[in-house]
Amino acid sequence: MTAELVRGQNHTLPQTRLEIRVSAGTPVVAGATLGDERGTVRGAEWIAHPGSPQLPGLEVSQQAAADHRLAVDLEALPVGAHRVTVLLALPVGAGGPTRFGAVPAPFVAVTGLDGDEIATFTLTGLDAESAVSALELYRRQGGWKVRAVGQGYAGGLAEMLADQGVAAASALAGTIHEAVTRGMARSVAPPPRTPEGERVRHATGSADRRPSAPPPATPPPAAPPTAPEPPEPLTDPATAPQPHTAPGPAAQAPAAGGPIDYAHPRRQHAAPPSPPPTAPPAQPGQAAQPVAGDATGWSMDERLYNQIWGMFEDLARAVAAYRSAVDFAESRMDQELDRALSDPRNRIGGAGDRAREGARAKRDELASRAREALDRDLAQLAAEAAVVEPALPAAYAGWGNPVWHAHRVPMEIPMALRVGDLHLPERPDLRIPLLVRLPLERGIWVDSGRTASDAATLMDPDRLRRLAMETAVAHAARLLAVYPPGEFAVHVIDPAGSAAGPLAPLVDAGVLAGPPAAGPGGVASVLAHLTRRVDLVQMAVRAGAADSLPPDLDTGEQLLVVNDFPHGFDDRAVTQLRYLADEGPAVGVHLLMVADREEAAAYGPLLDPLWRSLLRITPVADSHLADPWVGHAWTYEPLAVPPGSRVLEQVLAAVAAARRAAGR
Repeated sequence: MTAELVRGQNHTLPQTRLEIRVSAGTPVVAGATLGDERGTVRGAEWIAHPGSPQLPGLEVSQQAAADHRLAVDLEALPVGAHRVTVLLALPVGAGGPTRFGAVPAPFVAVTGLDGDEIATFTLTGLDAESAVSALELYRRQGGWKVRAVGQGYAGGLAEMLADQGVAAASALAGTIHEAVTRGMARSVAPPPRTPEGERVRHATGSADRRPSAPPPATPPPAAPPTAPEPPEPLTDPATAPQPHTAPGPAAQAPAAGGPIDYAHPRRQHAAPPSPPPTAPPAQPGQAAQPVAGDATGWSMDERLYNQIWGMFEDLARAVAAYRSAVDFAESRMDQELDRALSDPRNRIGGAGDRAREGARAKRDELASRAREALDRDLAQLAAEAAVVEPALPAAYAGWGNPVWHAHRVPMEIPMALRVGDLHLPERPDLRIPLLVRLPLERGIWVDSGRTASDAATLMDPDRLRRLAMETAVAHAARLLAVYPPGEFAVHVIDPAGSAAGPLAPLVDAGVLAGPPAAGPGGVASVLAHLTRRVDLVQMAVRAGAADSLPPDLDTGEQLLVVNDFPHGFDDRAVTQLRYLADEGPAVGVHLLMVADREEAAAYGPLLDPLWRSLLRITPVADSHLADPWVGHAWTYEPLAVPPGSRVLEQVLAAVAAARRAAGR
């Protein structure tokens, strides 16, 4: 049975020798790129296009045409190739259309060598784009899948290739278009239209069932070790600049800042030296058993990191496909009722009732089938989560995981830190860890205000502020616990001294760089100290004279915890705090702020850039994280210490003991 895909939906490929058929109403250029485990194209030798139509396991057309057939042998691809992305583009300078919005929606089908269709995808919703990533074939848990992408680029081939990490993308795009121009005389004319319109059998269901936003483009190339982390995939409508794209840990249509990148920037380009764990063979008729760490990576740490993001992507796509299918079912029911009841004679009596019952029955059938597919995908993800969660290292684990009770301060920092969980209303008990890369590339804001969530609305304001500070203390403790002894220092600003209770674990353990700063003098002293550190390190880095730093300067990572901002801050202090938020992360100074944005309203729009620069989390469950990829609003669940547990104090005691042993 053919799977008619919508944007973001995937489907398992039952075989590895395939044919990809493209049908368009005008000559288009067809090509394909190969990507490694994170989707990065290693060079021009991994791109098949009319000027270089053949690669191992891949062959594309040598000219622009209205119809294409691309041959793919997934087992014959080069070593390290984990993804095949099919690209379509309109020819340049051929006198034809310059945007896909002016031509019929292209249709792509993945077939076996016998011609039987496995999956199809109609690329609807394109407008000003002149190039599009149509679909991709990718490895997942030892097999191959196809995913409908449909990501368009108004900048054409050059923008699309650059988005996949291709060096000299503009020059390569020019080379491709030159090859197409030389072969335009051989271009195949589009087939004549039938009276019923093109591809009638795909007109129902494929054209309208799509998520509200396209999925992300293939991630850009890995940055060098000194490059900053790409933007967080999750954004917060309360802090995002306007206009804000509606969500979906990346469901946005790529915002003005560029495509959303789920991959960390320091991934090695080469394949890992050893294969990841493999699942035991599945029994006939059963799905393969999940295995913790089955993603690619150089270490188990990296494999688990990549696996968690893969689970997040799968959950986002599965729910997006379900919601889109339900929306389509509702829309088709409305259309059928409109057609049936357009005749006044059918609006009353038995004919009208039968029309309504028939339309609703079809709607219910489609919705039921969509729910069955969703439940199947969710059950698989839940089984994977049940295997992955117990295997997580301390940095990725929740406070209730036994790994924290046996935690020892490490000798090197992990790749990431867990700051909470994410879930969707279709399966609230299926939680995906929210990981942020280390070192932190943006600060964190714990919102102590009365947010729109039910939990915050029903909570006493004083209790909410205390809970926000306890959340900040717990995150500071996690950061201290995952850094080697002496390589991470925590400073605290508590202008009114109102956070003495929540700060007690840090103070009693003796792990702070100094007593919590109170009053205007304390605020000014800490800010001046950290500002000086940022200035000196920046100057040393720019001058290439790191050895010239003062001997009393702590070059380890620094975290500034600010309680009840902006209380106790004058204009100079606010300016210094903004400076630390903007310039500090690049030189190892990070901000963890507890604040109610409404209480800072007296400063007007002056602080808006500060809010936008921080990752906003909440001390209670709140669906405030916007996914700009497929249109989801994810519910964020903060990490909570189990009631009655002393794990936080035990971890801080271990940190203090490790520091003493290291002479720090």
